[in-house]
Amino acid sequence: MPITSDSFQSMDNIMEQDGEYICDNCGEEIVIPLDPAAGSSQSYVEDCPVCCHPSVIHVDWEEDGPRVWAEPEQDRY
Repeated sequence: MPITSDSFQSMDNIMEQDGEYICDNCGEEIVIPLDPAAGSSQSYVEDCPVCCHPSVIHVDWEEDGPRVWAEPEQDRY
């Protein structure tokens, strides 16, 4: 299959996609960059840029796009 400029544009759109989650501690909507190269199911800990409390971020890449959600990190105290 030849690579066309449309293929590159499609990959650029995927690579530049952002996700959102709501911080469980402060309630702010947080926008994060997404990396599909990290796998179809991702989990990692990230501190909220507003209140600094850690959350476990989950990203699942599905056919209709990424699903992003967060939950409180349990080992914070």
